[in-house]
Amino acid sequence: MPSELDKRLDAIMDQLTGPGGQLRTTTIEQDGVTLPMIAVAPPALPQYFAWFCAQHGAAEFLVCGDERLTFAQVHAQAQAVAKALVTGYGVQKGDHVGIAARNAPSWIVLYMGILMAGGVASLLNGWWTGAELADAVDATDTRLVFADRTRAERLAEAKHGATVVTLDVGRPLAEALAPVLARGTGEATLPELTGDDIATILFTSGSTGQSKGAVSNHRAVVQGTFNYIAQSLMSLQLLTQMGEVSALQPATLLNVPLFHVTAEVPVMLQSFAIGRKLVIMGKWDAEEAMRLMEKEKVTYFVGVPLMSFEILTHPNRHKYDLSTVRDFAAGGAPRPVDHVKRIEDEMGGAKPLIGYGLTETNGVGCGNFRENYLAKPNSTGRGSRPLVDLAILDDAGNPVPQGERGEVCIRSVCNFLHYYNNPEATAEAFTADRYFRSGDIGYLDEDGYLFIVDRKKDIIIRGGENISCQEVEAALYENADVAEAAVFGIADPKFGEVPAAVVHAADGRTLTVEGLRAFLAARLAAFKIPDRIWIVPDPLPRLGTEKIDKVTIRNHYRAIAARSAAA
Repeated sequence: MPSELDKRLDAIMDQLTGPGGQLRTTTIEQDGVTLPMIAVAPPALPQYFAWFCAQHGAAEFLVCGDERLTFAQVHAQAQAVAKALVTGYGVQKGDHVGIAARNAPSWIVLYMGILMAGGVASLLNGWWTGAELADAVDATDTRLVFADRTRAERLAEAKHGATVVTLDVGRPLAEALAPVLARGTGEATLPELTGDDIATILFTSGSTGQSKGAVSNHRAVVQGTFNYIAQSLMSLQLLTQMGEVSALQPATLLNVPLFHVTAEVPVMLQSFAIGRKLVIMGKWDAEEAMRLMEKEKVTYFVGVPLMSFEILTHPNRHKYDLSTVRDFAAGGAPRPVDHVKRIEDEMGGAKPLIGYGLTETNGVGCGNFRENYLAKPNSTGRGSRPLVDLAILDDAGNPVPQGERGEVCIRSVCNFLHYYNNPEATAEAFTADRYFRSGDIGYLDEDGYLFIVDRKKDIIIRGGENISCQEVEAALYENADVAEAAVFGIADPKFGEVPAAVVHAADGRTLTVEGLRAFLAARLAAFKIPDRIWIVPDPLPRLGTEKIDKVTIRNHYRAIAARSAAA
């Protein structure tokens, strides 16, 4: 039976999205499928920026160190960047322009300016090595990249076809952007964009290890943002009914990297509409986060589960007033069940939330809130209204009976279009009727709550960051001393899971754990390097097909790791 909270939330959403509602829905036809769409949403992101920056003009938007910027100031800077990109860099509609930098006001303004100039924002993973960055740049035909010094140095060590503009993003916004604006030659007419124009390329590591560029048009990104706005308005109306509305300006930490969809859509983009202040952190530190939460009166917190866990268990938490925070949300990885109850019991009235979405869905998927999350703490919740069509399908794309396991699939107007220049991967990602195949295995209970139980793809999710087992194995095999290798995930109390490897040396060769880690460090981003490496004297077990029996290996060494952790 639906919970009382679900009944209340559904009634609020019906009112919001029904005829005459604040976010009434309409429909759109895509590839022969009729999909719901929020009618009042603007067609493209430049219109979205202009409308809400005017509406909230004098309110604080970005706080970074001592710098404080209003919505109006940020929009004016973005307009200047857009004109400089057109007149000084020759950016034309549809050109791919990359950002490779840590979180900073200049990252957000560059993102806005690229889109306002008609460009496509290519959001490069700032944790990658130079070779990984270069591969993504060339794979997506990104020919202009704005980078901070650290990423520019990495790119300089690798071969690629892009022009790199180095920015000191740690400087105040006007100084950080000065090299960009200096190239501008005057006024420029910015293009009119529609929902069909391409907006973004985000990167995702699939089971093969080769990063794929997920391409989305403006309609998908805007509608994904508005689906989050609908959830926020639903929550606001619920709190209003309960007499719990805060008089404070909404505020949140920007503590997850902007190249991730969580920071891009539900955190950064949604903040324009709800007039929310973003308090930017360049690097995660739990005590600094608490200091900023108290100082800036943060009302909402979201991050990978590790972040809220570090706040919850920090020995100095009692020194900070976190009473303004209403919700501790998590995404990117499952939150351990005991953490859910501890947030409820120990965080002074703040409520636990969790969301489930993917890069390819522009972050839109499921959500589990408040009492519902406490009642079903190992569920990611129901499909997010009003746009998500959530289904559990078999390999042929047919629905499985309720309660049975299958692949978690999502269909909505928010889904990406395709992987750039990769039709094979695109075809594999969608069913014939346009459900996106997540690669996660799960089931729906009688109330429509999603429970994820396994993964179909050979990937590890470490604190929200996807790691391809095949990619790490391929890097290990580049070592001439390695004869056989198997990579898999093991449980970790902080990151959810971390990579581990079992390695067998070639005849007559000697391997060490330290040597293998140093070897991998030159080839892979640090988060991909296995936390545990077992070097074994015997060849790895094989199946009748002569393939390495990864299931047996994984189960055996996961049990060893679990016993070690419990000791």
